[in-house]
Amino acid sequence: MEKGIIIRGVGGFYEVLTDTQDTVTCRLRGRLRLEGERVLVGDRVLITRTGAGEGVVEELCARKTQLQRPPVANVEQVLVVMAAADPEPDLILLDRILTHAELAGLEAAVIINKSDLTVETAQRLEQIYQPAGYPVIRTSAKAGLGLDAVRERLAGRISTFAGPSGVGKSSLINALEPGYSLQTGEISAKLGRGRHTTRSVSLLRLSSGGLIADTPGFSRLDTVDTELEAVQHLFPEFRPYLGECKFRSCLHRNEPSCAVKDAAAAGKIAASRYEHYLLFLGEVEENQPY
Repeated sequence: MEKGIIIRGVGGFYEVLTDTQDTVTCRLRGRLRLEGERVLVGDRVLITRTGAGEGVVEELCARKTQLQRPPVANVEQVLVVMAAADPEPDLILLDRILTHAELAGLEAAVIINKSDLTVETAQRLEQIYQPAGYPVIRTSAKAGLGLDAVRERLAGRISTFAGPSGVGKSSLINALEPGYSLQTGEISAKLGRGRHTTRSVSLLRLSSGGLIADTPGFSRLDTVDTELEAVQHLFPEFRPYLGECKFRSCLHRNEPSCAVKDAAAAGKIAASRYEHYLLFLGEVEENQPY
């Protein structure tokens, strides 16, 4: 049997990139279909060949990571893409994606695309997320800005772009790998957001040796599914202050002598990040089973 990774799945057929860097179109072995486990792009598998360019998936290997949205396995890092303008950056969504990456144990970085449209907004976002502990890369797919830094980060790794429609995820992939010519969409003047241009998840091979998940755009994420006390740990910039509050069970909301609140008031934690922490904390609290 050969080892490989599923890079695309359509209609019961799966394209598997083998360790020898060729692709084999496979069906699932019957027992795998009967077991009913969902097969994801990114799954590492064992296959046998049945003909030229054809084969059967015999086994699914254990997953190291799994994202629900986008549905992809074994991703090592999430690159969250926001546009500096056109559309305006959605910081709530950006922070939701970052908290999901933290929850999944994935590295994350922030890409500010279309940064040539407004330097001021790009600088403002950089000033929020770099102190929070996230690498920030300013890019412009159109002008070729920042592409080398993105290539370096993608090299030899399995990554996914995440972010709303219209921010230029497909345009960035086209700029990084012109041979793909992925479909891109114009911004809707009426709605102020992009049309969805990617319809299914696939892993694209990069000349750097990495793989990038080209995924459908989305406009929201479900509420963070975690314990109330754990939400604070999804914000890296809070960590130096955790344990410094007066009360051990401090949720950094209304409690007196709170080190996190004091840091936010002093500007050591960005106001938007602290506000979104309170928002997510409230959402998690609403979903508690009591």
